[in-house]
Amino acid sequence: MKKILIVDDEQDIVESLKFVLEAAGFSCYCAYNGEDGLKLAKELVPDLMILDVMMPKINGYKISRLLKYDAKYKNIPILMVTARSQEEDKLIGEETGADEYITKPFELDEVVKKVEQYLNN
Repeated sequence: MKKILIVDDEQDIVESLKFVLEAAGFSCYCAYNGEDGLKLAKELVPDLMILDVMMPKINGYKISRLLKYDAKYKNIPILMVTARSQEEDKLIGEETGADEYITKPFELDEVVKKVEQYLNN
């Protein structure tokens, strides 16, 4: 079973994503701030990560950058989910290694489809 790490400080978003992804057959792990998310990513080495951008302690951009520049984690697909929808925010996401940039509010099935695209090839 593929492991997905969800890191977002909004509990309702984490719970909703966890629910639909587990229903789709994935195993989900959750963290509610950047520091815990980074620690969990290094312990678990998930198959994919869903990261919020604006979070307490460490933001999603920094987590993405730290993981993507480490050979052990660089192949983990990272989906950024964020309320920040400006073009410059998307560029920062790309520069820090995010594979996808999804703006909030988003459709849960859209996220499930993206996850499946990355994990079923």
